[in-house]
Amino acid sequence: MSDSLRTLSTPVVDFEDTDEEGPYTEETPLTTASRGLDDDNFPSNNKGDWITFKNRLKYYVPVFSWLPSYSFQTFWGDFVASLTVTTILLPSGLSYSVLAKLPAVHGLYSIVIPGIVYAFLGTSRQLVIGPEALVSMLVGSSIVQQQKYLEQSDPETAILIAGLITFFVGILTLIIGIFRLGFIDSVLSRALLRGFISAVAIVIIIEQFLTMTLLTEQSIRDGVGHASSTVEKFVYIVTHFGDVHQLTTIVSFSSFAFLLMGGFLKAKYAKRYPWTQFVPEILICAIIFTILCAIFKWNEDGVAILGHIQGGGFPSFQIPAPPSKMHVLDCFQTAVLISVVGFVESIVVTKTYGTKYNYSVSANRELVALGTANLVCAFFQGFPAYGGMARSSINDRAGAKTQFSGLITCIFVLICLFFLLPLFYFLPKSVLAAIISFAALILLHELPEDLHFMYKIRAWNDFALLFLTFFITIFVSIEYGTLIAVALSLVLVVKHTTYPRISILGRIGNTNKFKPIKDFPDSAEHVEGVLVVKISEPLYFANTGQLKDRLRRLEAFGDMSVHPSEEARLSPIENVIFDIETMEDLDASAAQILLEIVEAYHNRDVTVYFVKIRDNQKLLFVRSGLWDKVGEEHFFGQISDALEYINMKTLGIGIE
Repeated sequence: MSDSLRTLSTPVVDFEDTDEEGPYTEETPLTTASRGLDDDNFPSNNKGDWITFKNRLKYYVPVFSWLPSYSFQTFWGDFVASLTVTTILLPSGLSYSVLAKLPAVHGLYSIVIPGIVYAFLGTSRQLVIGPEALVSMLVGSSIVQQQKYLEQSDPETAILIAGLITFFVGILTLIIGIFRLGFIDSVLSRALLRGFISAVAIVIIIEQFLTMTLLTEQSIRDGVGHASSTVEKFVYIVTHFGDVHQLTTIVSFSSFAFLLMGGFLKAKYAKRYPWTQFVPEILICAIIFTILCAIFKWNEDGVAILGHIQGGGFPSFQIPAPPSKMHVLDCFQTAVLISVVGFVESIVVTKTYGTKYNYSVSANRELVALGTANLVCAFFQGFPAYGGMARSSINDRAGAKTQFSGLITCIFVLICLFFLLPLFYFLPKSVLAAIISFAALILLHELPEDLHFMYKIRAWNDFALLFLTFFITIFVSIEYGTLIAVALSLVLVVKHTTYPRISILGRIGNTNKFKPIKDFPDSAEHVEGVLVVKISEPLYFANTGQLKDRLRRLEAFGDMSVHPSEEARLSPIENVIFDIETMEDLDASAAQILLEIVEAYHNRDVTVYFVKIRDNQKLLFVRSGLWDKVGEEHFFGQISDALEYINMKTLGIGIE
């Protein structure tokens, strides 16, 4: 998740409206078979419809774009990549199930079902979808909250709650994609998102420390349970460190140190030995400690192990019907955040590799693919799955060329579900907790860089937003942190949207060039008795509410940075010129506001002029009465023409 935020600030090309056949064009049996439905086999009057249908089918169901041209050479790269990714997904899937408060096997279900669906509908060739630490934590937090309401803590209830959340996530994501709202990946503020993700990472680590020290059950008996804040849990761990289970603690922190060392060595030698990037340190860690536990019988000394994993084989169909007395609205709110956060990371990865390899990607089609994948997953006992930057990067470096690599990965995980689950019998739960903590620690690695950047540019507002979200999530709860992150993001979007961008223009010397006085204070000068206002964006109902107040302040002070309590700094005006060249459009509300502004100026004996009006605006000006109110003779093509008219009028020279 953390790697996605850096990419959010990088301009990425969206090739949404382009169609392509794909880079694989060698002759194969699949290619030959696809030509059985050639355009020449259809009557000429139907040929155009058939071509359109084929293009639309390849666009909206991408498997029909890359599968006909698939080659055995491409298959080898996909096979190696999927084998590499599987070694990461298996232990991660088991760990994230525990984090989501579900039986371990459901993390593997959440890899298989969404992965199969995405292979057919997804537009990214390198994206690997599955459970994520942040999403799993949000699901687990919601499950604990619902179980408290229901007074039930059995696994069956948890599976139903997770299924319902996944159902909501799928429906929301699918609807957003169908209605082409793919721009929502830019709604969340980077600072707010960084603060929230960093706080959740710390929440995850402290939560797992209870498992890593075997203090979970004792803390619940002492009144420090799932409803307690992160600070309370941290204080409990520190004050009760003498009560930890020593062997469990040694195993936990040994595996955690192993993972840290593995990550450090991979980062250090990545450039010199590129193959080290494909070493699955998480799988190696799980295998080593599983073998050690089986040999030394740590489970007999009190180390909790995974044991027999129920539910092997292909996941069974189950309708995620909500239990009675369940707070469905709370689940929906969790699903909203998961949908936004999950999509943000997925679309960043998708656009990154779409740009890198110059193939067509679409935010809206990705939403449809991810929504459908999660919707289907909800009926097969899974929990929400989205794309991950780290595993997708490994998939790319290992040689993945098409979406078929994801399908092969799902086959490998299915083989594990059918035949290999007994091998995880002696896997210590504390090692899974260490794996989760390691994944959470990765979420923090961009925090220092972001803080340094904000300090360097003196972005104190972003600092405040980051720490506000961070401390609320840490000291109160993830739910409140979620609410604050989403609410503040929306407030910031609304604030900037409703703030009309207007500026005062000044003449550059004795020329007919005009520049914003704020940007050119030394060369741009006010025109005596004339206020030249440039409206720099389309006007509509949301951003015209403050237009009157902004004009009044600009007229008095010439700059919005001056406090309104100060004395007026500009001399009274007799004329106002509105430069609306960059005002591409306006709606009825904006036209009405402009009419009121013109009337207010006329009541003060101030003449209003408009320059550079567009043809599409003129019709609305006429219909609204603005054209007649301003006067046809007060519309000009250039600011200099309007000023010449004003000078001639002032000098009493006749104007024809």
